[in-house]
Amino acid sequence: MASFRFLLSLLFIFFIPFSTAIPREVIYDAADVLTDAGYVSMSLTLEIIAEPLLEQSPSATVFAPSDSAFKKYGQPSLDLLRFHFVMLPLPFQSFRRLPAGAKLPTMFTGQSLTVTTSPPDHAISINNIKVTPLPIYDDGILLVYGIDRFFDTGYEYAGPNQRPNSNPISSCTAMNRTMNSSNSFDQAVEMLKTSGYSAMASFLGMQLSGDISQNGITVFAPADVNVINRIGDFQDYPSFFRRHVVPCKFVWNDLVNFGDGTELPTFLEGFTINITRSGGVLILNGVTVFFPNAFLNDRVVVHGVSDVLTVQDEATTSSVVVDADVFSEDDQNVFDPGEF
Repeated sequence: MASFRFLLSLLFIFFIPFSTAIPREVIYDAADVLTDAGYVSMSLTLEIIAEPLLEQSPSATVFAPSDSAFKKYGQPSLDLLRFHFVMLPLPFQSFRRLPAGAKLPTMFTGQSLTVTTSPPDHAISINNIKVTPLPIYDDGILLVYGIDRFFDTGYEYAGPNQRPNSNPISSCTAMNRTMNSSNSFDQAVEMLKTSGYSAMASFLGMQLSGDISQNGITVFAPADVNVINRIGDFQDYPSFFRRHVVPCKFVWNDLVNFGDGTELPTFLEGFTINITRSGGVLILNGVTVFFPNAFLNDRVVVHGVSDVLTVQDEATTSSVVVDADVFSEDDQNVFDPGEF
């Protein structure tokens, strides 16, 4: 019965029609709303450049400088405009949970925006520029927030200068030793279902069997549109899910403190996740982390990633490999292959 329910949920997911580009009508609708909201310059700009920029993207978030910013700055370059396009949907409830220092990859190649929101301040801040409290436009796939000036491409985040940690073993056992094992994964599954991660929600709900140890788990979740394009036969499903789950709970601050070349073990035997950085953005096996701490409780943390994690080519740099033996046998058997 459980396998049947799982099959039905996957069939539902895989027959959802996913668009490969934001529809032209959505862009024009957003431009109209921007005009009505007093962002006339960005409205005209959006109509001219958005369609070619977004032709390969199923979703995006745009930061719209005010008319006074356009008047003061003059005609911005195409690269500067690209710097205001993030190829991810950032609804307000998710956006406000992003920790300071989180990087948002933009359409300006090699450049990212940095979340600079301070804990006491409820206003969202990017590159030290406050963003409108709510999106000016939001239809689920395209969101537009207002800002009072252009982002500076030369901005450097001066956050806490913490020393990189190359020993995930000690981090895992030290931080999770007081974990309350009574909580279930229901909240995580529900969050994934309602945030565009239905495929990962189905895997998580069906593959977790019983309680796990105090170390918890970390889930790296690609969006449904990426899963649909990359996953193969049914026999690949257990492998797909296990390589996206680490048998220890690592929140965002833990991940950014690991040095480049650190490798995290997964529930897929022999498959590790290699941590590197590019332009300040955290990269896992070549895939960007774009939604840190998407969900967090005392047993599980979910981080959104921009694509499916695949087997990496032979590493050319030295790596710090986490010894999987540090995790208990129960950890290694959390996932029940009999569900497939």
